[in-house]
Amino acid sequence: MGIQYPYNNAVIPTSFATCSIGSYSHPALPENAGFNAVELAMPDLLAYGMFLNGEEPDASDYDTIVEVARAIKPLAEEVGVGILMLKPFVNFEGWKLGLQDSEREDAFARARGWLMVMEALGTDMLQKLASSDAEEISPSVDDLAADVAKLADMCAEEGFRVAYENRCWATRTRTWKAAWEIVKNADKPNLGLCLGTFQILGGEFGDPTTRTGLIEDICRAELESRWRASLRQLSATVPAEKIFLVQLSDAYRMDPPIKESRDSQGSLSRFRWSQDHRPLPR
Repeated sequence: MGIQYPYNNAVIPTSFATCSIGSYSHPALPENAGFNAVELAMPDLLAYGMFLNGEEPDASDYDTIVEVARAIKPLAEEVGVGILMLKPFVNFEGWKLGLQDSEREDAFARARGWLMVMEALGTDMLQKLASSDAEEISPSVDDLAADVAKLADMCAEEGFRVAYENRCWATRTRTWKAAWEIVKNADKPNLGLCLGTFQILGGEFGDPTTRTGLIEDICRAELESRWRASLRQLSATVPAEKIFLVQLSDAYRMDPPIKESRDSQGSLSRFRWSQDHRPLPR
């Protein structure tokens, strides 16, 4: 099982995200479901640290997290499940030199820590979710691409790849086109796209703040026409070898709709839609 993949003659295994499996007592994924790899979510790795040690490791305590990762690797091997990638690495690119140096330092420190964890897990791919929803990050595609290129270079030193995915609520990179522009400008052989159906549709077609669950500021026929045109453009624009994986995921139509403004935690409506209203398995 798996998809033939042009990058280094590799194969994309048919995988399942650990964040979608559900709880241990009520798993959403049946046994023998036919998946031969997982996308390992860092929060699940930290939760396993709680199981092992009685307390969850601090997210910046990479020495402890590496030990947890080393415990996970043989478990995956025992059941014949590969670890496709570690996810989701966020809030890395766009912090401004001279103005947000502490944020930049933290971003690169986190990157170094995540690479240590990847080495311990035996995975070679990092999922990089696109720019944060912070309004103050750089609007420059050149700045964003330069940072992502630096991350790709760090990964290349370890033989790792970076799968870059848009987020439909991100400040700068809400669409696959915006993500592709950054990947193309960064121009690194180990950098490609992660195409997620929810993240793409959630920005170009769906809207959790409307009764229909669709974008309503244009008519339905025009919305569908633009969506089909976007898919044709994706097919014609992005080389196959730059698509590192495709994620199939969904979200519920909200009834009642989510309020469009930020909530008390500062979260945008599409972020809340993604975090709290996704079906399992997803």
